[in-house]
Amino acid sequence: MKLVPLGDRVVLKQLVAEETTKSGIVIPGQAKEKPQQAEVVAVGPGGVVDGKDIKMEVKVGDKVIYSKYSGTEVKIEEDEYIIVRQNDILAIVE
Repeated sequence: MKLVPLGDRVVLKQLVAEETTKSGIVIPGQAKEKPQQAEVVAVGPGGVVDGKDIKMEVKVGDKVIYSKYSGTEVKIEEDEYIIVRQNDILAIVE
C-alpha cells in the first residue's frame, strides 16, 4: 500500500530517537517523548489550497522538524507515518 498526499500535505516517517547518557546508558525511543524530527516520504502536489497558491518547499528524502502537536498518525502494515500540512513543518535539517 502506498500513501499519496493531497494538496499541501506531506507524509513523514519519524526518525528513531535513541539517546545515550553521559555514563553510556542507552535510552530506547519508547521510553522518551517522540522526536519532532522526521524524514519526508511523500509530498502532495501543492496548487491552490484554501484560495492561496501553495508551492511545495520540501521534497522526498528531506529531514525536517515539525510542530509538536500537528498531523494525523497513520499505521500502514508495520510502519507508522504522520500526515501534516506543509505549514506545520518548521525547518529542513541540512
